[in-house]
Amino acid sequence: MSASANRRSLKDLARGLAFLGPNILGFLTFTLLPLIFALVLAFTNWDLRLHNKFKDEPLRFVGIENFVRLLGEEDFWRFFGNTLFFMMGIPFGIAGSLVAAMLLSQDLRGGGKRNAAWIIGGAGLIAGTGILVMVGAGASAMTLLIGGLAGMILITGAVGGLTVYRTLFYLPHFTAGVATFVLWKNLYNPYTGPINGALTPVLEALTSGVNAAPFAMQVLSVVMFVLMLGLLAIGVRRLLLWWFDGELGGVAMAIASVLLLLPCLLGSLPMIAWLPYGALQVIALIAVAAAVICLVAMPLAMPRIFRSGTSGQGIGGALLISAVLMVGQFILLGFSIVFAGLPAAAADVTGLEPPKWLDNIYWAKPALMMMGFWAAIGSNNMLLYLAGLAGVPQELYEASEIDGAGPVAKFWNVTWPQLGPVTFFIVVMAVIHGLQGGFEMARTMTQGGPAGATTTLSYFVYLEGFETGRLGYASAITWTLFGLVFVVTMFNWKFGNRYVND
Repeated sequence: MSASANRRSLKDLARGLAFLGPNILGFLTFTLLPLIFALVLAFTNWDLRLHNKFKDEPLRFVGIENFVRLLGEEDFWRFFGNTLFFMMGIPFGIAGSLVAAMLLSQDLRGGGKRNAAWIIGGAGLIAGTGILVMVGAGASAMTLLIGGLAGMILITGAVGGLTVYRTLFYLPHFTAGVATFVLWKNLYNPYTGPINGALTPVLEALTSGVNAAPFAMQVLSVVMFVLMLGLLAIGVRRLLLWWFDGELGGVAMAIASVLLLLPCLLGSLPMIAWLPYGALQVIALIAVAAAVICLVAMPLAMPRIFRSGTSGQGIGGALLISAVLMVGQFILLGFSIVFAGLPAAAADVTGLEPPKWLDNIYWAKPALMMMGFWAAIGSNNMLLYLAGLAGVPQELYEASEIDGAGPVAKFWNVTWPQLGPVTFFIVVMAVIHGLQGGFEMARTMTQGGPAGATTTLSYFVYLEGFETGRLGYASAITWTLFGLVFVVTMFNWKFGNRYVND
């Protein structure tokens, strides 16, 4: 290469570095160096109460003492459990964004002006009926305002078409942050909030019904519990079929079985106390024992038709099914406990009252999860699914229609497989955000309470680092959280990516 060519290459390199310089400098100053500093800090005893200009306490290197202490601290595991509890809302948020994307990808004006007129008239009828029902139920002014706003959105979307609906659905994403949290905090206000204002007349009527037929609540409790066992049976059957067909490896079978059995193992023994008759208690124990025997003994005792290639084969699909069924079992278990306790609560002097939401240790986490579900429906996930739906070849739908497939069959055999890469990306990012998130909403709405019920690992870092001043210990929590995120992400990439590609 000639000298002139070398000079030209050096000039091009210098010009490129000049353009990249601000970004590189910003990355080094605000990202890389703080990361290195935090890593070093995690192995020290830096505490602002000891190391400040008023004290001469020397900074010591303590090795892995902070990490050992962290893993032995009860609060860490409790807050880690809170983080995992909040992450149970991830499947519902993803499902909600997918349903919203599918609805917003439909052509509302496909039937011409007459069809559009029917849609607009139906939207007006629904909105007007809802307002009249709320007025008749004695709803508060705030509740009527929110109901009127929802009706206006429904009618405006029907008039303007999908573009208006898509804009309205995505609008909460622009207002996400402290303002949204403050709004929801006021909505959850137990005394003046519109949510409790709407629930009060409903619960008053329900109190009369429960007192008139308390046995019906016990029946509903048993039905919910039986439905939970039904989901368990569906999961056991699916895992065994995959196992005997060679589509599931040993490690994948073990991990998926643990997830599937978790609600029963954690909830069946407490739940048995709620069941009204001894026979049902025996049935519950037999069902749980049978599930364990089927998942453990049958794969060992019966020969397999085909052998799986690796121990982790099929882990993506197995974990997906098991996680969804696990969340469904927990929900049904919760409903079962609620129905079982309704007769005693309704017989009280005050009757059934709306929950205190953010002030109640049992309702604080579900309240924040419902707010998260509302935000997830119109988030970036909805846009990703809209883009994915637009890329599904129409020829596949036409071929499935020729084969006689209905709407459900077309979704499971065409739409869902084609959305596999999009779903994989959404799941990976949602899990990362779930492990790292929770600070803003807890800090704004609950201050981590009541009694630490809404404190997540990210909020735990804030408490240790900025409220108690133990910066070394807080750095250890941060890097432990990073390790969790890294391991889970690598697990998703290794097995989930293979599942998507298959």
